[in-house]
Amino acid sequence: MKQTTDLKVFISSRDSTCGECGEELGRHAWITLDQDKGALCLACADLEHLVYLPAGDAALTRRARKHSTLSAVVLQWSRNRKRYERQGVLVEEAALNQAEQECLADSEVRARRREREAARREELDRQYVEQFAGRVQELFPGCPPGREVAIAEHACLKYSGRVGRSAAAKSLDEAAIRLAVIAHIRHAETDYDTLLASGVERREARAAVGGGVSRVLARWEAQP
Repeated sequence: MKQTTDLKVFISSRDSTCGECGEELGRHAWITLDQDKGALCLACADLEHLVYLPAGDAALTRRARKHSTLSAVVLQWSRNRKRYERQGVLVEEAALNQAEQECLADSEVRARRREREAARREELDRQYVEQFAGRVQELFPGCPPGREVAIAEHACLKYSGRVGRSAAAKSLDEAAIRLAVIAHIRHAETDYDTLLASGVERREARAAVGGGVSRVLARWEAQP
């Protein structure tokens, strides 16, 4: 029966000694932790027959673990991030061989699927940018031609945390569109960036260009 919880193997960051066989394992040893005996080498932990599969290929890892009756997650402490991070897994060699054959057999299918999914995401994002730009034109008819696209592309950049990625913006909410336009005007139509570069604090810089932003905004809101 396959285990329901992950066995853990740690790459030690200090000199280790096996609590069962007494062997000096040195630094960077691969060990498990036993409640009573402390560190155990893989032989004493009955894991020495497993082979290492580094992280990086999700499909191969998933299939190898599926076919392996016994498996373990390999972890190593990260000094920079102050946490254990996954390095790969230990699986049975036969399971890894089977997983490799399966991945090889359908590698082209999975590659085509990834391409289709990427193309679909790109299409959906492009549609969203076009809708966003259209809403900018609707709310700000005096906006210079072509500028609405620049505003939309900047605001909607994926993973940016910008206003265009918010739920309100995705519903083309007027207040969210307005924030995106104001941000563009602040950077493109005033000396706000120059003030920041010269060391002026952000609030002071915004206050200094506030009048200019309002004037441009009023001009863009008016019919050309």
